[in-house]
Amino acid sequence: MINCLQDTAVVILSYNGRKWHEQFLPLIVSQAGAGYDVIVVDNASTDDTYQYILDNYPTVKTVQIPVNHGFAFGYAEGLKQITAKYYILLSADFEVTEGWFQPLHDAMEADDMLAACAPKIRYWREKEYFEYAGAAGGFKDKYGYMFCRGRIFDTLEKDEGQYNDSVEVFWASGGCFVVRADLYHKLGGLDDQFYAHMEEIDLCWRFKNAGYKIGYVGASTVYHVGGSVISYGSPQKLYYNFRNSLVLLLKNERGSTLLWLFPLRFVLDGVAGAQALLKGKWKEIFTIVKAHFHFYAKLGLWLRRRRVNKQYLATRNETGVYTRSIIKDYFIAGRKKFSQLNWKPKPLK
Repeated sequence: MINCLQDTAVVILSYNGRKWHEQFLPLIVSQAGAGYDVIVVDNASTDDTYQYILDNYPTVKTVQIPVNHGFAFGYAEGLKQITAKYYILLSADFEVTEGWFQPLHDAMEADDMLAACAPKIRYWREKEYFEYAGAAGGFKDKYGYMFCRGRIFDTLEKDEGQYNDSVEVFWASGGCFVVRADLYHKLGGLDDQFYAHMEEIDLCWRFKNAGYKIGYVGASTVYHVGGSVISYGSPQKLYYNFRNSLVLLLKNERGSTLLWLFPLRFVLDGVAGAQALLKGKWKEIFTIVKAHFHFYAKLGLWLRRRRVNKQYLATRNETGVYTRSIIKDYFIAGRKKFSQLNWKPKPLK
């Protein structure tokens, strides 16, 4: 068990991540005096990542996971071995900036009902643009589709200071976010069955259902390389996108909503498959079908976890839910940017 000296543990999950540590870890470690410990969780790397950390960063603590069962499992197992007031989950392919930590810590200290918060996430390869996974805060539409300020579907916005505020959101990016450690463990932490993709949204949704807030803090900025483990647009990414979106709904959505939403989502997934068929994308069709079959195969598990979540239900906090269809607005109405939705998030207090 690692007992942190500071109240915050910056926990970096790493799989064969030496090249990222060589590039990004020095700045993270140099700012640790601001109030955090740095811990690298090695997720059964097959390169010399673990030894590299031991040889070059004596102040960085390490946890080894013997078998790699995915991103969610690695964090779930690693965090069981770390004691702190706050965890900052930080993927290895993130570059922080000077002063990134303090605004996040201040936000958590200011509001006991803030379960988690995330910084502004920009694209490392084109640093003036927001990044795909998180951007300027995550939201959910009425049909359970997730999107971000600064990135709706494939449209990335240029950061021109339009999202420098701090607002309440529906979910925070798992690539870099702060979470209250006690609350994380109380509500079950990251679901290791997600493997990768949307496991942080599942956790945030549980926090929201228990009445807590999720925040975005625009005064803190980090950069994400992206796609370093599961590449964007890959069959694996597509599979987890379809399967885990169904799991999200079943575990967390209201029962009365599921009665009409599930059939609709099945139809919409079918439409996506039909579009792939018309384009001759056979691998994409197979991936969508496989995602659905694997969802059904574990239906009993998802239902059991839904029942476990019910014990923490309180007055649901539905701030960050967009009451229209983001698909309709984006593809039919042509609203490609968040500012075109004519909808403002609630300021974070």
